[in-house]
Amino acid sequence: MAAITTAGASTTATDSRPVAARTTDAVKEYGKADAMVRALDGITVAFGKGQFSAIMGPSGSGKSTLLHCLAGLDRLTSGSVHIGDIELGSLNDRQLTMLRRVRVGFIFQSFNLVPTLSALDNIVLPLTIAGRKPDAAALAEVVRITGLGDRLKHRPNQLSGGQQQRVAAARALASQPEIIFADEPTGNLDSRASTDLLDFLRHAVTELGQTIIMVTHDPLAAAHADRIVFLADGRVVSEMHSPTADTVLDVMRHLGD
Repeated sequence: MAAITTAGASTTATDSRPVAARTTDAVKEYGKADAMVRALDGITVAFGKGQFSAIMGPSGSGKSTLLHCLAGLDRLTSGSVHIGDIELGSLNDRQLTMLRRVRVGFIFQSFNLVPTLSALDNIVLPLTIAGRKPDAAALAEVVRITGLGDRLKHRPNQLSGGQQQRVAAARALASQPEIIFADEPTGNLDSRASTDLLDFLRHAVTELGQTIIMVTHDPLAAAHADRIVFLADGRVVSEMHSPTADTVLDVMRHLGD
């Protein structure tokens, strides 16, 4: 049964697992004066290692902004973001790029594959850029669980949408990052391809010990997570553990999405 907790301005991991990423009093503002929009309004939240977490909320709630700030793709106006014990605000642009390259993986809705490269070359691209060789055993396991073994020589335009997204997911996992951020990863997929991808992400957490933080608007996608953090108007308003699609939908209806 899903456990729902009502939160005020903050929420923290409720079990004893180490923290993979966290924000403290996170504020993100866009624009100035009368045109200023506060996308994040003092969020304090922590995400545990080895956990599949989802972030949900109505349009404009700040969920993608929170993900981007957690991942170091955008900087806060005030407050702090940590990945592990590293405070991202203390890093210059070069150091932030290196951290993202070594410690973080990304899965985006738009796939972001290089069209001239094969599936295999796309999977190992972050490692190639970093001058690192892939771990053969880890790469073989990622290829196995994504079912891409017979598609490794194909270019993106020779793959279905679901296969392209699995390549993007395999790319995120191949470098064995500490944490993977996924921004609406099923948004461009049909229901079958979505289920395949989510099952793969679930397997990565359960079997490989991966940490995943995913933004989604889809209750079926969120139901694959261990925990959901709900946002509204740039604030954390509740969280849920062991979610189901029905319990997630009930909360989202209450939030007005």
